[in-house]
Amino acid sequence: MAAFNRTPSDMSTFMLTGIPGLEDAHAWISIPFATCYIIGLLGNFSVLFVVGKEQTLHQPMYLLLCMLALTDIGMSTSVVPKALCIFWFNLEVITLSGCLTQIAFLATVSATHSAILVVMSFDRYIAICSPLRYATILSNARVAKLGLVSLIRGIVCVLPVPLVVSSLPFCDNHMIPHTYCDGIAVAKISCGDLTFFRLYGLMMGIVFTGLDLMVIALSYCLIIRAVLRISSKKAHQKALNTCTTHICVMLTSYTPSIFSNLTHRFGQGIAPHIHIILANVNVLVPPMLNPIIYGVKTKELRDKMRKTICGI
Repeated sequence: MAAFNRTPSDMSTFMLTGIPGLEDAHAWISIPFATCYIIGLLGNFSVLFVVGKEQTLHQPMYLLLCMLALTDIGMSTSVVPKALCIFWFNLEVITLSGCLTQIAFLATVSATHSAILVVMSFDRYIAICSPLRYATILSNARVAKLGLVSLIRGIVCVLPVPLVVSSLPFCDNHMIPHTYCDGIAVAKISCGDLTFFRLYGLMMGIVFTGLDLMVIALSYCLIIRAVLRISSKKAHQKALNTCTTHICVMLTSYTPSIFSNLTHRFGQGIAPHIHIILANVNVLVPPMLNPIIYGVKTKELRDKMRKTICGI
């Protein structure tokens, strides 16, 4: 009966197996999954609510923070509910259209998330290197346009991925050893030529991760140069403190992503469940930690959240 239930009923469905090798522990694994997801939702929706309610927070920095919160919510929500359905109810079937939608949505949100981090580094650069011109260079309207450009970039660059996956032949193998439809995981079960898919995926990894990190690194090199020209140590510390929050968010966002992509592409000797766990950490941990980091490190936001939520 178990074998029958795991057999696709037609050629338009796939089977997500969860975490291979750890099927007996799915119920226990679901606990940290659900916990991280709920904490992430509460934190990010709290940020959106507080920034939306408080007029004093209607500034470019907090508008960017809201955009980051939206991408965090989208990233985790595109993955975790389906994973929990697999862990709790063995609902492993996913349609081809559902699989392609998940691939496209997750990839677009991830690309937009990376672009917003780049815009945030530019925001910090302007705030420190050209503080007198900050209001004219980065108005709320201009930040909103940059956010829209980030979204369009993600859609345009990611659109070929589900199109290529949909054209791949899958023969008799429709079992995806994963908790969600990841483009690489789906392509690996195909019996077709993956040359274009691998090259395009590598190119997009270089563009989204490599180029974005280069721009962020350039911004911080310019920031450090500007800070070193300041004679006051107190001004040094104040300027650098404005950047630590963004740096922490970058580390939580890019580190799991880089490790996950590297293990998928080059870690053939690594156990399959390690690949899957790292991929899920990439969509679970940053959305959970980012609102906590900003809530702790940004005094104005922290005070407004305490006032709004706790009434203090």
